[in-house]
Amino acid sequence: MMDALSVVSQLRDLASEPQNREVIVQDEGCLPGLVLFLDHQNPDVLLATLQTMRYLAELTPNISTMKSELGMMVSLENLTGREDLSVDITDLAQELYNILSATVPRIPERENRKKSQFFINSTQKKAKSVTLHIQGLDSTDQRGLCEEALLKVKGVISFTFQMASKRCTVRIRSDLPTESLASAIAATKVLSAQQVVKNEAGEEIFISLNQQSGVAVKRNSPLPDYLPEEEESPERAVDRAISRTTAKKDSSGSWLNSAASFLTNTFYW
Repeated sequence: MMDALSVVSQLRDLASEPQNREVIVQDEGCLPGLVLFLDHQNPDVLLATLQTMRYLAELTPNISTMKSELGMMVSLENLTGREDLSVDITDLAQELYNILSATVPRIPERENRKKSQFFINSTQKKAKSVTLHIQGLDSTDQRGLCEEALLKVKGVISFTFQMASKRCTVRIRSDLPTESLASAIAATKVLSAQQVVKNEAGEEIFISLNQQSGVAVKRNSPLPDYLPEEEESPERAVDRAISRTTAKKDSSGSWLNSAASFLTNTFYW
Protein backbone atom coordinates (compact mmCIF):
# COMPACT_ATOMS: atom_id res chain seq x y z
CA MET A 1 0.00 0.00 0.00
CA MET A 2 1.51 3.30 -1.09
CA ASP A 3 1.69 6.09 1.49
CA ALA A 4 3.49 9.40 1.93
CA LEU A 5 6.62 7.81 3.42
CA SER A 6 6.99 5.25 0.64
CA VAL A 7 6.50 7.94 -2.04
CA VAL A 8 9.12 10.31 -0.66
CA SER A 9 11.53 7.45 0.14
CA GLN A 10 11.42 6.25 -3.46
CA LEU A 11 11.92 9.81 -4.67
CA ARG A 12 14.92 10.13 -2.36
CA ASP A 13 16.39 7.04 -3.98
CA LEU A 14 15.91 8.66 -7.38
CA ALA A 15 17.51 11.92 -6.23
CA SER A 16 20.56 10.04 -4.92
CA GLU A 17 21.48 9.33 -8.55
CA PRO A 18 23.13 12.50 -10.00
CA GLN A 19 21.68 11.94 -13.48
CA ASN A 20 18.13 12.24 -12.12
CA ARG A 21 18.40 15.52 -10.20
CA GLU A 22 17.81 17.94 -13.06
CA VAL A 23 14.80 15.96 -14.32
CA ILE A 24 13.18 15.87 -10.88
CA VAL A 25 13.46 19.63 -10.34
CA GLN A 26 12.23 20.37 -13.87
CA ASP A 27 9.10 18.30 -13.33
CA GLU A 28 5.92 20.40 -12.96
CA GLY A 29 4.59 18.66 -9.87
CA CYS A 30 7.58 17.18 -8.07
CA LEU A 31 9.05 20.23 -6.35
CA PRO A 32 5.67 21.61 -5.17
CA GLY A 33 4.89 18.17 -3.81
CA LEU A 34 8.13 18.08 -1.83
CA VAL A 35 7.35 21.50 -0.34
CA LEU A 36 3.99 20.17 0.83
CA PHE A 37 5.74 17.21 2.47
CA LEU A 38 7.67 19.71 4.63
CA ASP A 39 4.45 20.25 6.59
CA HIS A 40 3.86 16.54 7.20
CA GLN A 41 3.24 15.36 10.77
CA ASN A 42 5.40 12.22 10.44
CA PRO A 43 9.06 12.98 11.36
CA ASP A 44 10.24 10.15 9.10
CA VAL A 45 8.53 11.83 6.13
CA LEU A 46 10.10 15.17 7.05
CA LEU A 47 13.59 13.67 7.26
CA ALA A 48 13.24 11.78 3.96
CA THR A 49 11.95 14.94 2.25
CA LEU A 50 14.88 17.02 3.51
CA GLN A 51 17.33 14.33 2.42
CA THR A 52 15.74 14.33 -1.05
CA MET A 53 16.03 18.11 -1.30
CA ARG A 54 19.63 17.98 -0.12
CA TYR A 55 20.48 15.63 -2.96
CA LEU A 56 18.72 17.91 -5.45
CA ALA A 57 20.61 20.97 -4.16
CA GLU A 58 23.93 19.31 -4.97
CA LEU A 59 23.28 20.27 -8.61
CA THR A 60 24.06 24.01 -8.65
CA PRO A 61 21.59 24.97 -11.43
CA ASN A 62 18.78 23.53 -9.28
CA ILE A 63 19.38 25.92 -6.38
CA SER A 64 17.73 29.05 -7.79
CA THR A 65 14.69 27.05 -8.91
CA MET A 66 14.31 25.43 -5.51
CA LYS A 67 14.71 28.75 -3.68
CA SER A 68 12.03 30.42 -5.79
CA GLU A 69 9.51 27.60 -5.32
CA LEU A 70 6.49 29.00 -3.47
CA GLY A 71 6.58 28.13 0.22
CA MET A 72 10.04 26.53 0.16
CA MET A 73 12.00 29.02 2.27
CA VAL A 74 9.12 29.68 4.67
CA SER A 75 8.65 25.96 5.33
CA LEU A 76 12.37 25.38 5.88
CA GLU A 77 12.56 28.32 8.28
CA ASN A 78 9.57 26.98 10.22
CA LEU A 79 11.27 23.59 10.58
CA THR A 80 14.48 25.09 11.95
CA GLY A 81 12.56 26.74 14.78
CA ARG A 82 10.51 23.74 15.89
CA GLU A 83 11.53 22.32 19.26
CA ASP A 84 9.44 19.15 18.92
CA LEU A 85 11.65 17.76 16.13
CA SER A 86 14.90 15.83 16.31
CA VAL A 87 18.25 17.54 15.86
CA ASP A 88 18.76 15.58 12.62
CA ILE A 89 15.71 17.24 11.07
CA THR A 90 16.30 20.79 12.31
CA ASP A 91 20.02 20.73 11.43
CA LEU A 92 19.33 19.41 7.93
CA ALA A 93 16.60 22.01 7.43
CA GLN A 94 19.02 24.75 8.52
CA GLU A 95 21.75 23.41 6.22
CA LEU A 96 19.39 23.34 3.26
CA TYR A 97 18.08 26.83 4.08
CA ASN A 98 21.66 28.16 4.12
CA ILE A 99 22.48 26.50 0.80
CA LEU A 100 19.41 27.93 -0.92
CA SER A 101 19.98 31.37 0.64
CA ALA A 102 23.53 31.61 -0.72
CA THR A 103 24.02 33.66 -3.87
CA VAL A 104 24.13 31.52 -6.99
CA PRO A 105 24.61 32.50 -10.66
CA ARG A 106 21.35 33.48 -12.32
CA ILE A 107 20.27 30.99 -14.97
CA PRO A 108 17.72 31.51 -17.78
CA GLU A 109 14.18 30.32 -17.19
CA ARG A 110 13.64 26.86 -18.60
CA GLU A 111 11.98 26.98 -21.99
CA ASN A 112 11.41 23.26 -22.33
CA ARG A 113 9.90 22.49 -18.94
CA LYS A 114 8.62 18.95 -18.78
CA LYS A 115 4.86 18.54 -18.95
CA SER A 116 4.56 15.20 -17.18
CA GLN A 117 4.26 15.21 -13.41
CA PHE A 118 5.17 12.99 -10.49
CA PHE A 119 2.88 14.51 -7.89
CA ILE A 120 -0.18 15.77 -9.75
CA ASN A 121 -1.45 13.71 -12.64
CA SER A 122 -2.60 16.58 -14.85
CA THR A 123 -1.17 18.59 -17.75
CA GLN A 124 -0.12 22.21 -17.31
CA LYS A 125 -2.59 23.64 -19.80
CA LYS A 126 -5.56 21.92 -18.14
CA ALA A 127 -4.72 22.66 -14.50
CA LYS A 128 -2.88 25.13 -12.31
CA SER A 129 -1.89 25.47 -8.65
CA VAL A 130 -3.01 28.36 -6.43
CA THR A 131 -1.68 29.02 -2.93
CA LEU A 132 -4.09 30.72 -0.54
CA HIS A 133 -3.51 32.29 2.86
CA ILE A 134 -6.70 31.63 4.82
CA GLN A 135 -7.52 33.93 7.70
CA GLY A 136 -9.28 32.03 10.48
CA LEU A 137 -7.67 28.66 9.68
CA ASP A 138 -6.78 27.97 13.31
CA SER A 139 -8.13 24.50 14.05
CA THR A 140 -9.37 21.26 12.55
CA ASP A 141 -12.94 22.59 12.72
CA GLN A 142 -12.06 25.55 10.51
CA ARG A 143 -10.13 23.24 8.20
CA GLY A 144 -13.23 21.10 7.89
CA LEU A 145 -15.29 24.14 6.90
CA CYS A 146 -12.70 25.06 4.29
CA GLU A 147 -12.66 21.50 2.92
CA GLU A 148 -16.43 21.49 2.54
CA ALA A 149 -16.36 24.84 0.77
CA LEU A 150 -13.65 23.78 -1.71
CA LEU A 151 -15.27 20.41 -2.42
CA LYS A 152 -18.37 22.23 -3.62
CA VAL A 153 -16.48 24.24 -6.25
CA LYS A 154 -16.60 22.68 -9.70
CA GLY A 155 -13.10 22.60 -11.16
CA VAL A 156 -11.18 21.91 -7.94
CA ILE A 157 -8.94 18.87 -8.47
CA SER A 158 -7.15 18.56 -5.13
CA PHE A 159 -5.99 20.60 -2.17
CA THR A 160 -3.44 20.34 0.63
CA PHE A 161 -3.29 22.27 3.90
CA GLN A 162 -0.27 23.74 5.68
CA MET A 163 -1.89 24.53 9.00
CA ALA A 164 1.21 26.08 10.60
CA SER A 165 1.23 28.89 8.03
CA LYS A 166 -2.57 29.00 7.48
CA ARG A 167 -2.16 28.07 3.83
CA CYS A 168 -3.92 25.85 1.37
CA THR A 169 -2.47 24.86 -2.00
CA VAL A 170 -5.29 24.15 -4.44
CA ARG A 171 -5.00 22.40 -7.80
CA ILE A 172 -7.72 23.69 -10.12
CA ARG A 173 -8.70 23.72 -13.76
CA SER A 174 -6.95 26.49 -15.66
CA ASP A 175 -10.28 28.12 -16.59
CA LEU A 176 -11.49 28.39 -12.97
CA PRO A 177 -11.08 31.96 -11.63
CA THR A 178 -9.18 32.19 -8.36
CA GLU A 179 -11.89 34.54 -7.12
CA SER A 180 -14.31 31.60 -7.15
CA LEU A 181 -12.21 29.90 -4.48
CA ALA A 182 -12.18 33.05 -2.35
CA SER A 183 -15.96 33.45 -2.71
CA ALA A 184 -16.59 29.85 -1.68
CA ILE A 185 -14.34 30.22 1.37
CA ALA A 186 -15.90 33.58 2.31
CA ALA A 187 -19.32 31.91 2.20
CA THR A 188 -18.38 30.04 5.39
CA LYS A 189 -18.77 33.41 7.20
CA VAL A 190 -15.74 32.65 9.40
CA LEU A 191 -12.92 32.30 6.85
CA SER A 192 -11.43 34.58 4.21
CA ALA A 193 -8.72 33.98 1.62
CA GLN A 194 -5.90 35.90 -0.03
CA GLN A 195 -3.68 34.61 -2.82
CA VAL A 196 0.02 34.13 -2.10
CA VAL A 197 2.35 35.16 -4.94
CA LYS A 198 5.93 36.33 -5.39
CA ASN A 199 6.80 39.89 -6.38
CA GLU A 200 9.65 40.91 -8.67
CA ALA A 201 12.08 40.77 -5.76
CA GLY A 202 11.14 37.15 -5.09
CA GLU A 203 9.30 38.02 -1.85
CA GLU A 204 5.98 36.42 -0.98
CA ILE A 205 3.05 38.86 -0.86
CA PHE A 206 -0.71 38.54 -0.31
CA ILE A 207 -3.20 39.66 -2.96
CA SER A 208 -6.78 40.41 -1.96
CA LEU A 209 -9.40 38.62 -4.04
CA ASN A 210 -12.94 39.60 -4.94
CA GLN A 211 -15.05 37.70 -2.42
CA GLN A 212 -18.42 39.29 -3.18
CA SER A 213 -21.48 37.18 -3.85
CA GLY A 214 -21.53 38.47 -7.41
CA VAL A 215 -18.69 36.15 -8.36
CA ALA A 216 -20.21 33.07 -9.98
CA VAL A 217 -19.21 29.79 -8.34
CA LYS A 218 -20.06 26.62 -10.23
CA ARG A 219 -21.11 23.92 -7.79
CA ASN A 220 -20.19 20.25 -7.83
CA SER A 221 -22.64 17.42 -7.54
CA PRO A 222 -22.71 15.84 -4.02
CA LEU A 223 -19.52 13.92 -4.78
CA PRO A 224 -16.42 15.76 -6.10
CA ASP A 225 -16.63 16.17 -9.86
CA TYR A 226 -13.07 15.28 -10.80
CA LEU A 227 -11.63 15.74 -14.22
CA PRO A 228 -12.29 12.85 -16.64
CA GLU A 229 -9.48 10.34 -16.72
CA GLU A 230 -8.67 11.02 -20.36
CA GLU A 231 -8.18 14.73 -19.62
CA GLU A 232 -6.04 14.21 -16.55
CA SER A 233 -3.57 11.75 -18.02
CA PRO A 234 -0.46 13.44 -19.42
CA GLU A 235 0.91 12.48 -22.81
CA ARG A 236 3.56 9.82 -22.56
CA ALA A 237 7.03 11.31 -23.02
CA VAL A 238 9.13 8.81 -24.94
CA ASP A 239 12.30 10.92 -24.77
CA ARG A 240 12.36 11.15 -20.97
CA ALA A 241 14.44 8.69 -18.97
CA ILE A 242 15.02 8.37 -15.27
CA SER A 243 16.89 5.65 -13.43
CA ARG A 244 16.28 4.04 -10.07
CA THR A 245 18.46 1.59 -8.18
CA THR A 246 16.01 0.11 -5.67
CA ALA A 247 12.63 -0.11 -7.38
CA LYS A 248 11.68 -2.09 -10.46
CA LYS A 249 8.87 -1.73 -12.96
CA ASP A 250 6.03 -4.23 -12.67
CA SER A 251 3.02 -5.25 -14.74
CA SER A 252 0.79 -2.58 -13.18
CA GLY A 253 2.95 0.25 -14.52
CA SER A 254 5.88 2.32 -13.32
CA TRP A 255 6.28 3.54 -9.76
CA LEU A 256 5.96 7.14 -10.94
CA ASN A 257 2.50 6.49 -12.32
CA SER A 258 1.49 4.87 -9.03
CA ALA A 259 2.81 7.85 -7.08
CA ALA A 260 0.90 10.25 -9.31
CA SER A 261 -2.32 8.32 -8.78
CA PHE A 262 -1.77 8.22 -5.02
CA LEU A 263 -1.23 11.97 -4.68
CA THR A 264 -3.92 12.97 -7.16
CA ASN A 265 -6.50 11.15 -5.04
CA THR A 266 -5.20 12.49 -1.73
CA PHE A 267 -6.50 15.94 -0.74
CA TYR A 268 -4.23 16.29 2.26
CA TRP A 269 -2.13 14.19 4.59
